[in-house]
Amino acid sequence: MSVKGEGGHRGIMNGVSAVRVLTLFAIASLAAGGWLYHDNEVGHFSEETNKLDFSDMTAESADSDDESEGARAPVSESEADDSTSEFSDMSFGLIAGGAGTLGSLTIAAVVSEAFRVTILVALLAPMLAMRGNGDDLLTRGRILGYLEANAGIHFSALRDALGLANGVTAYHLHLLESQGEVISWRDGKLRRYAIASLSREEVDGVRNPLIGTRFAILEVIANSGNVGIPGIEVRKKLKISRQLLSHHIRELRNVGMVEAATESRRPPWRASNAGQSALLSSRSLSGSEATT
Repeated sequence: MSVKGEGGHRGIMNGVSAVRVLTLFAIASLAAGGWLYHDNEVGHFSEETNKLDFSDMTAESADSDDESEGARAPVSESEADDSTSEFSDMSFGLIAGGAGTLGSLTIAAVVSEAFRVTILVALLAPMLAMRGNGDDLLTRGRILGYLEANAGIHFSALRDALGLANGVTAYHLHLLESQGEVISWRDGKLRRYAIASLSREEVDGVRNPLIGTRFAILEVIANSGNVGIPGIEVRKKLKISRQLLSHHIRELRNVGMVEAATESRRPPWRASNAGQSALLSSRSLSGSEATT
């Protein structure tokens, strides 16, 4: 049974929409804040100029026209300053909001590879799609071939292995995923990819690679062959406690990766076919990422 990555693709598309909305909001805020600031500065300069002109024109007749000028009740300087301050605060608030949003997106892209892929798809993929390129089919073929040999590889490792730019890699992976040829999932801060024709069992093995102590235990057990190896020998080889070994053996047995080699009360352990497959996948994945 093949597995389609509808959930992963839907999650990316939701993230893409959110990034585009936030980016438009940030740009609009910066533009509005800049316009208000510029308009406020121009208005303030014009007001100061008018004040100076009015003072020059009325200086000679100030004594005779005091009562008449007082009746006009001009806008006070404090009221004008309050209005200027209000527009200034609004413009700086819009600019700060826009800059803060763009800054947050940038920080998220630096910290998280998964979020960086979403931003690249949201902002660069449309431009690359409009540009078009005669080598697009060749590039997508290279990506599919590499994913077939290195299922579960994460974005940056795939990009470096094929010598592609960030935007180009994100664009082609997004297109292949939308066409149902590639699946992806989030793994902490990373986003991993595989071809969609993998069976469900293969996907489960790739999505949950063996790491650390559990990988070492399964490797020791697998090297013993069908005869199996007693738990005490595994402990001696890896220098771990009995409690830790019991915990990992229990977990490996629950997922069908190890099995008892005999019917005895304390049987030696051997790797099942599923365990051998998972071990191979984990070795292949760690090897492909280590060389990029």
